[in-house]
Amino acid sequence: MGSYTIIAEIGNAIVQLLRDNLVPGIIINTENIGLCIPSDRGDIVLGINLYDIRENQDIVITDMIPKGVNQLKYPSSFYDLYYMITAYSSSDIKFRAAEDQKILGKVLQVLKDNPTFTAEQLGSELTNSRFVPKIELLQLENDEKMKLWNVPDTPCKLSLYYKVYPVEIESNRVKEVKRVVDVDFTIQEA
Repeated sequence: MGSYTIIAEIGNAIVQLLRDNLVPGIIINTENIGLCIPSDRGDIVLGINLYDIRENQDIVITDMIPKGVNQLKYPSSFYDLYYMITAYSSSDIKFRAAEDQKILGKVLQVLKDNPTFTAEQLGSELTNSRFVPKIELLQLENDEKMKLWNVPDTPCKLSLYYKVYPVEIESNRVKEVKRVVDVDFTIQEA
């Protein structure tokens, strides 16, 4: 089951997966792939931006989980994470668009070939989890993409949009309960 750190762990897992597959063939340095927002990217060549988190509407668990003898733990909640992945090549202007497209083409290939996260990628975050997070390319309309690209004085760049789901965050809430310890049956004849 995932703790609250699962959101950061998934972002780091995406970064590591892309570093493992794009460096050094497509991007020279591992530090050029990272989590960032488009308006504050520094020297990032491939930026991964978590732009939205929504509660998952497909998984609703209401059963409480026994925790010891006198406690019940509230069920986990599940979320969908939305990422925008953008290439910012620093090539000469006449080669920049082609370089960005090459980078994004490789990202498409890597994420299609790795549609789920493994225990090695997320470590203990997947232990005892009933669901393995999947990564899926979103099919957004151009006007939706323009709304998401919210960088003043910067034209919209070609980006890829992905959803990672379901992401489980376990509850820390516990309810004290009293167990039945004594039963008295009385039978009466009518």
